[in-house]
Amino acid sequence: MTESAPPSPAPSSPSEPQPVDGNPYAQPAADTPPAPDATAAPAPAPAPAPVTGGNPFAAQPGAVPPPFPAAPRQGNLVLGLLTALVVALVTAGIYGGIVGATEYEIGYAAVGVGLLVGFAAGKVGGANPVLPVVSAVLALGAVYLGQIIGIGIIMADIAGVSATEIFTEHLDLITEGWSEEADALSFVFLGLGAFAAFSGAKKGAVA
Repeated sequence: MTESAPPSPAPSSPSEPQPVDGNPYAQPAADTPPAPDATAAPAPAPAPAPVTGGNPFAAQPGAVPPPFPAAPRQGNLVLGLLTALVVALVTAGIYGGIVGATEYEIGYAAVGVGLLVGFAAGKVGGANPVLPVVSAVLALGAVYLGQIIGIGIIMADIAGVSATEIFTEHLDLITEGWSEEADALSFVFLGLGAFAAFSGAKKGAVA
């Protein structure tokens, strides 16, 4: 009696786990993730932050620096002083004519005298620190001289004589009349003229 051959085991499907090293009880290996592609482009590195040395007010790259202030202009000191003296004499005559015609002291006129004296000195003489001080003194004298001229014109009209005669023969009466008529407002106008000249000289130096 012939023995029949044992049935051969059915072939395992590819999807079924296979034993490891012949051990039927070994667990199948877990699916490993695919290796990264070595040919992929690396991520770009972040741009470095600008180095400002810890100063939050430092200029950032690409910022436009502020313009430099204009340097004071240099001029001729002697010529500036002479110009201020000439302007002081001219404006004193104009201011005196206004006071004599109106019989009033006008504050705006005193300020105008100071501005013209100081600005002319600074424009010609430059930024020399002596000019504002000298301009203030000259403007002070110009406003005072203008008041004297104005009083002389008024006195000449009252006396019925020429202004030349009053100034050449009775100058003491004019100064005496100024001392009697001067009030606090007269001294305020003197101060305004001096202050305007000081400021005008600084403005004229950079104009």
